[in-house]
Amino acid sequence: MTQEDGELDGLVRKRIRALRVAQGWSLEELATRANLSQSSLSRIENGRRRLALDQLLTLARALDTTLDQLVETATDDVVISPTIDGVHGRMRWPVKGDPGISVVRQRLTEPPPDNPARMRAHPGREWLVVLSGTAILMLGHRRLRIETNQAAEFPTMMPHAIGAEGGPCEILGIFDRDARRGHQNEAPGRQSPAAPE
Repeated sequence: MTQEDGELDGLVRKRIRALRVAQGWSLEELATRANLSQSSLSRIENGRRRLALDQLLTLARALDTTLDQLVETATDDVVISPTIDGVHGRMRWPVKGDPGISVVRQRLTEPPPDNPARMRAHPGREWLVVLSGTAILMLGHRRLRIETNQAAEFPTMMPHAIGAEGGPCEILGIFDRDARRGHQNEAPGRQSPAAPE
């Protein structure tokens, strides 16, 4: 066994134990769920029994995870730098674990549009938090005031737009794939939640 194999082996054993403890399960409970003896599971966690692929698969299912997640070692790109759109005042970070999700930071200076025809509706969901200042979220016929550290989550099939109130505000938004696509072709000057590029 190489050093790298030994490190992966130890990591997998620690993950099994950590996932079991996080679920609040005893050795006996996980062993029952995985159809193993309690002593076999104890030896697996403590490194006194060889890890077999069939047992790892069974343990992954019992722990409500996947074999890939149980043996994953890719931690090279932990830090993610944003792509910056200076024209629209946006920074966007992709979420590697779910490529359909984007996190966007945006500075808003204009109030939301008065004209309901300028509001957008499209498939998806959006979540945003106001980092500083006060934002106004137009959602259908409602006008919602969102203060610093408050958040909003809404289905984007509801016509919506967002802007600042009483000066600039900064928001951080999380977009699913459909919500991100709904904002990609946004007309210049239109205010809406942290539209990612």
